[in-house]
Amino acid sequence: MESDSVMVPFPLLPVPIESNYRACTIPYRFPSDNPRKATPTEISWIDLFSNSIPSFKFHLSLSLPFYLFYRKERAESDTYVPDAPVRAEKFAQRYAEILEDLKKDPESHGGPPDCILLCRIRELILRELGFRDIFKKVKDEENAKAITLFPDVVRLSDAIEDDGKRIENLVRGIFAGNIFDLGSAQLAEVFSKDGMSFLASCQNLVPRPWVIDDLDNFQARWLKKPWKKAVIFVDNSGADIILGILPFAREMLRQGMQVVLAANELPSINDITYTELAEILSKLKDENGQLMGVDISNLLIANSGNDLPVIDLARVSQEVAYLSTDADLVILEGMGRGIETNLYAQFKCDSLKIGMVKHPEVAQFLGGRLYDCVIKYNEVQS
Repeated sequence: MESDSVMVPFPLLPVPIESNYRACTIPYRFPSDNPRKATPTEISWIDLFSNSIPSFKFHLSLSLPFYLFYRKERAESDTYVPDAPVRAEKFAQRYAEILEDLKKDPESHGGPPDCILLCRIRELILRELGFRDIFKKVKDEENAKAITLFPDVVRLSDAIEDDGKRIENLVRGIFAGNIFDLGSAQLAEVFSKDGMSFLASCQNLVPRPWVIDDLDNFQARWLKKPWKKAVIFVDNSGADIILGILPFAREMLRQGMQVVLAANELPSINDITYTELAEILSKLKDENGQLMGVDISNLLIANSGNDLPVIDLARVSQEVAYLSTDADLVILEGMGRGIETNLYAQFKCDSLKIGMVKHPEVAQFLGGRLYDCVIKYNEVQS
């Protein structure tokens, strides 16, 4: 049910990893808390995951045909199952029961809970019931829309002559694209009704200064001396990857950098997988194999080994570990990877955590606004 990859620690984490890294930004509990009693923070986060169940149940019920997932025989795994609504109900009941168990006893089900455990339990239940990629249809639709907009987004960026302003425009594009997140109950509801306009999202970002706003420092460092190689842990399908990350990565390539895009091995919510990303890139390339006139021979797509909307960098694929050893910039994009699990993670090289705040609980923790922006840049002095 999980990744087939052999997992290793991300090589740019400081060692020993056990004492220098933990994939959880928001402390759900402290050592002084009663281990048998859920803390207020644990309860609020359990409620957040509970509130997302109706959205998951809705998409599960529509999964006709939906796909059974087998660990070894993936090519032969697509099987029509007529009882998706019944299985969707089982998922909703089972996950709700476990969440209630964790409220009563936070040490049950492998607890105490954090965002990784709550995501992991949800994915395990989905896969045990046969659901592999419940947002596949909406991902494909959003990818198709974003592909048609990609040339215009790039042309608008390229028309900005000032390098600093162009970098800021590309960063704003990442924030606007990152709104496409079906892991947020409110945003899932908006998408099911109206969809979202990328250009409108760019214009309607909350004003600066953002809740964490290192954009000026990041710009200054880029303009002073571009990095040699960036590894970007990407997030969602649709506008996020196609209109946010890819124009940003293209600018890096245009300035002579190598770029590794590390994407999930397995589907989770509407996150992009590395196979889907390779397919998207093949559709965006022109007849010369370039990305709107930019050579992409220094662009690599890697399987991160991940199967969740959050990420624990103590366990990544050997592939992404190998490709990252000589990187001098690590970027974690999206609320799950860049904010909820790795906002304060330290690296042996420069790092950027970038994403939009889409949960009230995260906004409250950071002291910001819902849909606020986070761009946290850490420079390692050589």
